[in-house]
Amino acid sequence: MSIKIYHNPRCSKSRKALDMIKKRITHFEIVEYLKKPLKINEIKLLLSLLKIKPIELVRIKELVWKENYKNKKLNDNDIINAIVHHPKLMQRPIITNKNKAIIGRNLEKVLDIIN
Repeated sequence: MSIKIYHNPRCSKSRKALDMIKKRITHFEIVEYLKKPLKINEIKLLLSLLKIKPIELVRIKELVWKENYKNKKLNDNDIINAIVHHPKLMQRPIITNKNKAIIGRNLEKVLDIIN
């Protein structure tokens, strides 16, 4: 099984991406990262697959970010630790397929990675 979706059921974009995957693929893995938060090494792997910096993975409009991290001088490890401690800070959905990953807010990108 190579396709994996990091999913938040409360997010409409995440639900749409999951529906799209379900219609096209029979075997895939759903990771509900709010129920089982990711570890540091898992986030680092996602970052390398996405080819982005940790701050690009953060939902900077989330209240927890604004209250605890905004306007602070943070290095990459600080940001990764913030995501570990507050999983809802992570952009969603993320879809991986073998050695590639995307943030699936754009459904066309979801189609590209699952085909």
